Amino acid sequence: MQNESSTADAQPKAPTPAPAVPPSPAAAPPSLQPGQPDRSSKRGKALGIVAIVVLLGLSYGGYTWYEGRSEESTDNAYVQGNVVQITPQIGGTVSAIQADDTDFVKSGQTLVQLDTADAQVALQTAQAQLAQAVRQVRSLYANNTTLEAQITLREADVTKAQIEVNRASDDLARRQSLTGSGAVSREEVAHAQAVVTQAQASLNAARHGVAAARDQLLSGRTQTDGTSLEAHPSVMAASAKVREAYLTLHRSAITAPVDGYVAKRTVQVGQRIAAGTPLMSVIALKALWVDANFKEVQLRNIRIGQSVTLTADLYGKRVVYHGTVAGMSAGTGAAFSLLPAQNATGNWIKVVQRVPVRIRLDPQEIAASPLRVGLSMEATVNVSDQSGKTLAEAAPVNAPATEAAPAPAATDVYAAMDAQATEEIARIVRANAGSVAKPAGK
Repeated sequence: MQNESSTADAQPKAPTPAPAVPPSPAAAPPSLQPGQPDRSSKRGKALGIVAIVVLLGLSYGGYTWYEGRSEESTDNAYVQGNVVQITPQIGGTVSAIQADDTDFVKSGQTLVQLDTADAQVALQTAQAQLAQAVRQVRSLYANNTTLEAQITLREADVTKAQIEVNRASDDLARRQSLTGSGAVSREEVAHAQAVVTQAQASLNAARHGVAAARDQLLSGRTQTDGTSLEAHPSVMAASAKVREAYLTLHRSAITAPVDGYVAKRTVQVGQRIAAGTPLMSVIALKALWVDANFKEVQLRNIRIGQSVTLTADLYGKRVVYHGTVAGMSAGTGAAFSLLPAQNATGNWIKVVQRVPVRIRLDPQEIAASPLRVGLSMEATVNVSDQSGKTLAEAAPVNAPATEAAPAPAATDVYAAMDAQATEEIARIVRANAGSVAKPAGK
């Protein structure tokens, strides 16, 4: 019994099962922790955003590449315009300045006034000389008429003297036939002979008078034949003096040849200036264009007539100008520089050259958003249309100006001044010519 109990005690006992304990939150896997997002889903969202960005970049790159094939752009572009330099045509002393910087002036408006005292004296002298020349030529026409009347009178005297000679000759012949019969004395015959001699002398004198009058008429006609009083050389020479003095007087008022804005005024009141001295400039801001300096590799697709879009740094992207390629320069900017590059020396560095491309702007857009000469521009040329030419062709003679091909800059200020001088000359001639207006002998 005792052995059985010891044997029973020696046998191992079964472990008692431990009570079930709920797992600790700290021991749970990270993906299962409450309140923490799933890392796999966050990584998927990031990859999606990256994919969208890459897709947008590829789309933008493809669009830029596609559009770049039909466009040529440059930011080396600047506004240009006609900077009209105001210079006097005569010398003088400045008595008044009637326009200053930034002022808007109209064509024909007086900008600077010179002293006119000397010019007025010269004009009055020339007017008097013209009047005198007209009266002298007028007297030539009148003398011709008088000589013609004298010739007619002398010819009548010749006819009368010839009749007297014939009568005296008949009387002498009759008396000589009666001398043999004693009916007529020798004294009567001698007296008849004397009458014939006197009549013959009167006839010769009348003939010489006609010849002299004809010579005088011929001399007078050499100065008047084939011309009118207005076209007589003496009158034309005096008229030229009047025109010169008239233009000199009116050129003392220096006017604006075009509409525009005054800039760079340097003249002062009281200054003694010579002909050709720069006084100020007038800039026509309504007739501007853009010189876009494209690289030589960009010119292969640029043609005259292609459309251009431009933006100015003054307004930014909010104002877009639309223009047209008007032409390309005949040389690069370096070729026309003050010191051209000497590439033939061998010691040179290749530099990409630029060629100025002239772009015509829309006048209405310029009026809506004014520009200034020298402003920076960005120009983009649409080169998809390759039908135009790379070089301009000669315009037809007397071709009318159009919006696509405007006329070159011009002014009629000086032509109007010359027309006024012509009217002044005609007035003086009319006042002194009287009724003489046609060529003599017609």
